[in-house]
Amino acid sequence: MRRPSAKKGDELGAVAPGLVEMTDRILYNEVWERKELSKRDRSLLTIAALMTANRHQQLEAHLGLALDNGVTEEELGEAMLHLAFYASWPASITASRLLLNVIQKRESQGSDDKQ
Repeated sequence: MRRPSAKKGDELGAVAPGLVEMTDRILYNEVWERKELSKRDRSLLTIAALMTANRHQQLEAHLGLALDNGVTEEELGEAMLHLAFYASWPASITASRLLLNVIQKRESQGSDDKQ
């Protein structure tokens, strides 16, 4: 599995190559590949953890990964409503805005592919 922030031109490896290597090898190639939880469930847990810890910088990439892993837009919206009472209302509003950004980017890329 490829980490959600990995993309061409990712410059993190230039300053923290060991961190990038371990993230890819241990987190995404070992932990995310364990059979005890589905990737879909891991995505929901990760989103909840990132929201409750106010780690919104990482959240946007994981929202896209969750969609890739079979979590629907409606389920993500429901998760944000549910988490508003545990993570905070502001965290859920911020996460909802990030989800909207992810959806809009995907729709825009989809329409670009059709042209």
